[in-house]
Amino acid sequence: MTSTKPKNSHLEKIAVVRKMRQLSNILDNAIRVPGTSIGIGIDPILGLIPGGGDILGGILSIYIVFQAFKLGVPRETLTRMVSNIALETITGTVPVFGDIFDVAWKANVKNVEILEAHLNSPVAGKKADQWFIILLLGGLLLLIILISALGIFVLTLIWQALIPYFNS
Repeated sequence: MTSTKPKNSHLEKIAVVRKMRQLSNILDNAIRVPGTSIGIGIDPILGLIPGGGDILGGILSIYIVFQAFKLGVPRETLTRMVSNIALETITGTVPVFGDIFDVAWKANVKNVEILEAHLNSPVAGKKADQWFIILLLGGLLLLIILISALGIFVLTLIWQALIPYFNS
């Protein structure tokens, strides 16, 4: 039997957006700073783990963009979403400032808001095809990996510079 339900029905879209909102809140707002309205998610905390933390946070962020692609969001909107993640990733490499920026910028929350805005009043645009999303998300993943590798490389250089002081 084949289903007569249309692909990406309204209820399915609502369910996907709800899940993406929950994921973005876990990534960007999971823990409230006592006495403030500031939320800190696991994304900036993961970012403190050299190398792997940024990659894991990036993959979770990419998942939100991929779901937006599956919901038919146009190229321009997907590119804007990826730009939010790229900015957060690049800025995150700056010690201390990057962590503060990550807490304040909240790329995942912004991206879900962009997704919701598009679904509430769709803007005409060229729908992304498979190759576009592969190149877009592949490029973002490559950026995340390269920045993580750069961080590991710098930590290695610092460690090697400090070792002689511990061996004396």
